[in-house]
This record gives sequence, structure tokens and C-alpha cells, in this order.
Amino acid sequence: MADRNYYDILGVSKTASADEIKSAYRKLAKQYHPDLHPNDEECAKRFKEVAEAYEVLSDPQKKSNYDQFGSATNNPNDFFGRGGAGFGGANFGNGSFSGFEDIFNIFSSFGGGGRGESATAQIPGDDIEISLDLSFEEAVFGCEKTIKINKTEKCSSCNGTGAKNGTAYETCSECHGSGKVRYAQDTIFGRVVNVGPCKKCNGTGKITKEKCSECKGSGNKKVAKEVKIKIPAGIDNNQVITMRGQGNASTRNGPAGDLVIDVTVEKHDLLVRDGFDLLLDLPIPFTTAYLGGVVKIPTTKGVYELTIPALTQPNTVFRLKGKGIKNLNREVYGDIIVTVRVEMPKQVGKKEKEMMEKIEQEISQNSYQKNKTYLDKMKKFDK
Repeated sequence: MADRNYYDILGVSKTASADEIKSAYRKLAKQYHPDLHPNDEECAKRFKEVAEAYEVLSDPQKKSNYDQFGSATNNPNDFFGRGGAGFGGANFGNGSFSGFEDIFNIFSSFGGGGRGESATAQIPGDDIEISLDLSFEEAVFGCEKTIKINKTEKCSSCNGTGAKNGTAYETCSECHGSGKVRYAQDTIFGRVVNVGPCKKCNGTGKITKEKCSECKGSGNKKVAKEVKIKIPAGIDNNQVITMRGQGNASTRNGPAGDLVIDVTVEKHDLLVRDGFDLLLDLPIPFTTAYLGGVVKIPTTKGVYELTIPALTQPNTVFRLKGKGIKNLNREVYGDIIVTVRVEMPKQVGKKEKEMMEKIEQEISQNSYQKNKTYLDKMKKFDK
């Protein structure tokens, strides 16, 4: 995986936003999830690649290191092992390298040792992703849904500390409460000092003397919650609603994750959505196309009577302005686009046939412009 391009794996550009990266990851993770492809080693491999790529590109520090040096961390072995990428970024070989202090400063500039420096940084909780089915009408007009989810929340008994009453802990003697310590490592350039999470307190800076009985020392606990979701009018199939902070609680004193709702909209029996427009194929008898008439069509606000003029040609399009779906962000509505499909009868009786023959005799052949043009061009072939 070291030589694979993480951006190519997720199918995004190097300038992709955090939301675009997250969206690409979710799509691919669903596609290659092992539960959907049991015993498929190739899918399992792709799933692992996608997860690894997202782990790097979703972390600003790792992403910065990866973009600049080709490695997600500033681990000396990773860094020096990449040759030109690492040396070029650190200005080695140009006379500016002066020993231990330069090496230490180089690694400090990466964020104090990758994950090490961020050992006590706030890490957001995990997102919760759910699917929500909506009827066509609910999507068109908007609605409010109440759903039940299981999530982790900060334990109220210990305020997320994991210690009894939120006070039964002491400052870690190893890192003195910082959650990080310096580690020395010998390299070909000498001894390099890196910063990493304190192993004694697991990067928390605290040692629990007595665990909270409610959360068993984890600081979080599982709860079942009801969440109200406001569905905006005009939402479409496969769109996503994100409720910030409604996901799982953080295990590192960070903000909660998000609740991500993948929307699926039921299809309409007659109308087909195209953005904020609605498309309708309208079959009418050939007699209605010939004589004209009134037909009923469905709209988002009830039944509409559409007048079909006499001699309406097949595939004629009628546009009903403003009778489509509301734009999500403004008070603007799409249209209903009706395409006329003229239908011929499958069978005809003797009486009807005689009547049509009389009508045919009454109608001048010059009334059929396309047919007349065709026959004129055929004359040179029919000799």
C-alpha cells in the first residue's frame, strides 16, 4: 500500500474537500464491504485499501505529511525510506543540515511527531450512518421524522472522565498530565527524538484511581435515543442529510460525530423526477390527437386538466411552468414536462374501418406534409 496513490484509491482529486473525501469513502466502503461480499478476497482487499486511504486523507496532519512527503506520519523509517521525497522537503544536501537540533526541529514541524503530538488533541467521535425511506410526497413537500438510534454518549455520572464521581483520578506521573512523552530512536543520522502518546495513561494524561460504576471507566455509555429529523421540501433520492454532533461521543474529549442520513425516495406511479422538473409520458388515443380534447394529469398539488389541441402531433411537448418540485435552497419550482405519445388501436371493427375509409377520402393528401415529401423523393427510385 505504500506505493499506492490514496487519491486514486478514493477516486478524488488532490484538491478535494473534506466532505468530498468523506462522501467518496462512504460510497466505496458500501460497495466493497465484506459483509456484502463474503469470501471475496478482492473486495476485502479493496475495502482495506479504501479504509487506509480515508484514514490518511481525513486527518489534516496525515494528509499534509502525505501530500508533502509521501508518508502519512513522520516516523523516521517512513520518512527516510522514501528517499527524494523526504530529503527534498527537509532541505537535506543543501548545507543547511547541522545535526541533532535540525533533526528534532524537522520532526517537530510536522506536528510534533504525527499522532504523538496530537495524543491529547480532541478527536471527534464516530459518525452514525442510517438509511431513511421517504414516500414521493414526503420528499416533495418535506416532513418531520422521528427515528430511534443506538449511540454512545458522554457518561453523565463521571462527565466523561471514566473515574468515579468524575474526580477519582490523578495526574499521570510519566507525562505529568500532558498525555505525551518524548522517545529517542537511533537512525543513520544519529539519535532522533520523537513525541508520542504516553503508554502509561494511553495519552489521556490521567490515571484512574477508581472506575465509574456507570460506564465501567470508559467515559461513555450506550444509550437508545429518539431523534427528530426535519426533511426539507425538494430532497431527492440518494441525497444525504447530516446532523452535526448527533453521532457517537468522542473518546478523546472531542466533539461528537455526526448523524448521516442516506435518503431513499419511493418512485411515483406516473411521474419521473429530473432534478426539480417532473417528466410525464402521456399516452392519448389517436382520435384525441386528431380532434383535440382535455386530459387529466397528476401534479404535486392535485389533478390538472391539460387541453390537447386538435391535430396534435406525436411527441409534442407541453411544459407546465412552476408545477414541479421546490428548489431545496430557494422558493423556486421546477416544471412538469408532458410528452404526448399518440396511441393507435390494436384492432378495428368493420363499421369503424368503413368510417375511417370515408374520412381518408375527405382528407387531402397534401395535409400530410412529411408523407408528401417522402413520396416526392421516392419518385426517382420508383421507375
